[in-house]
Amino acid sequence: MKTKALRLYGVEDLRLEEFELPALQPDEVLGKVVSDSICMSSYKAAEQGGSHKRVPDNVDVNPIIIGHEFCGEIVAVGEKWKDQFKPGQKFAVQPALNLPGQNRDLGYSFGLCGGDATYVIFPHEVMEQGCLLAYEGDAFFGASLAEPLACVCCASHSMFHIPTKEVYAHEMGIKKGGNMVMMAAVGPMGLAAIDYTIHCERRPGLLVITDIDQGRLDRAAKLLTKEEAAKYGIELHYVNTRDIDAKKVLLDFTGGKGYDDAFVFAPVPAVVELCDSVLGTDGCMNFFSGPADHEFAAKINLYNIHYAGTHIMGSAGSNANDLKECLDMISSGKLTPAFMVTHVGGLNAAKDTTLNLPKIPGGKKLIYTHVDMPLTAIADFAELGKTDPFYAKLAELTDKTHGLWNAEAEAFLLKEKANG
Repeated sequence: MKTKALRLYGVEDLRLEEFELPALQPDEVLGKVVSDSICMSSYKAAEQGGSHKRVPDNVDVNPIIIGHEFCGEIVAVGEKWKDQFKPGQKFAVQPALNLPGQNRDLGYSFGLCGGDATYVIFPHEVMEQGCLLAYEGDAFFGASLAEPLACVCCASHSMFHIPTKEVYAHEMGIKKGGNMVMMAAVGPMGLAAIDYTIHCERRPGLLVITDIDQGRLDRAAKLLTKEEAAKYGIELHYVNTRDIDAKKVLLDFTGGKGYDDAFVFAPVPAVVELCDSVLGTDGCMNFFSGPADHEFAAKINLYNIHYAGTHIMGSAGSNANDLKECLDMISSGKLTPAFMVTHVGGLNAAKDTTLNLPKIPGGKKLIYTHVDMPLTAIADFAELGKTDPFYAKLAELTDKTHGLWNAEAEAFLLKEKANG
C-alpha cells in the first residue's frame, strides 16, 4: 500500500512524498490517519532536525514522518493483536512511548508512523507499550486533540506538595480546593488546561488566568465562563497583566497567601519570575512551556525555596493513562477539544503550517490528511462562503456551535473533500 507523508530530512527540510509501505508484520497494525493537530513541538523538531533529542541523528538518510497528535481508523491487524483490535475501529495514539533509556516517540523518531500521513504502520514498540488506543468518540478531531489535553492532565497529576513535616511524603497532584494561577494561559494549551482543570476530579477553589492579549483573554472568558467554573466550586478570574502591578493584583486574590499551584505557559523570563514571586508556602510551579533555547533561564527566589518550601518542576508529554482519562472525558462530553481549534486544512498545507507555526495567529491548526485544502481560519469561512458554496456550508455548520469546529462540520468536510 502506498502512503503520502510529510517527512523530515533535516533542519527545515520537510518533504511531502508518496512511497510504498512494507508488508505488515505479525506484531504491527496498519492505520489510516484521518486528522492530525499540528503542535509547536513539531515546529521545534523541524527547526532543530537531527539535533533534536527525539529526532534520529541520521534523519538525512532515514527520514521520519512528522506529527504526533493524530487519529484515524484501523485498516489491518497483525496476528499478535487480532484479539485486541479490529479493522474499522477508530484509534487514538499516545505518542510518548516512554521506552526505557530511549528518546523515541511517534512524530519524531519513526519512518513509517507519524501524524502527517495518509497511512501508517504502528511498529511493535507502539503496540507493546499500549500506546495505540481504541476511541469511541463521534469526531476524529477529538482524538487528535486528546494528546494535548493529556499533556495538561499529566501536568496536573505531576504537581506535588509536602503538607506536613511530621511525615516527609509527597502528596501528588494539585492541592484540592487550593489557589491556582495559570500564566500566559489563553493559547491552545492554556485553554486545554483551563477546560481540564474545571472539569476534572481534583480541582482548585481559586483559578486565576493571566495573559497580556486582551482579545485572547476575552475569547477564553467567553468559552470557559466564570459561571461554568462556579458549578464545580471554582472562583475563576481572567487578568490582563500588561499595565498593572501584577504581583500585587494576583496576591490580592489569595488574601496575600500566594498560590499553591502555578503553571507557566510561555517561555518568557518575566513570566517565570512573576509566577515564582506569587507562590505561597509549599507552592509548586510547573514550567510547562518547553523552550527551544537550550540555555533558557530566569531568576528564581532561592530564599523562598529554602524558607517557604516553594518548588519548581516541569512536565512534558503524558502517558497512556492520561490519554485514556482524556478520551473518556471527551467521549462523555466533559471536555470540549473544539475550544482549541481555529484553523483547518489538508495535508498539502501541513509543511508550510509546521514551518511557520509561531507566525500564524490563533489556536490549534487541524490537518485532515486525505484532504487537499489550504489552511483556513474558521473565522474566515463566512467571507469565503460569499463566493464558494463549500465554505458557505462550513460557515453554516460552525455557526451552530458559535464558531467552533464540530463533528458535523468534520463529516461534511470529509464527504466533500476526502480523496481516499
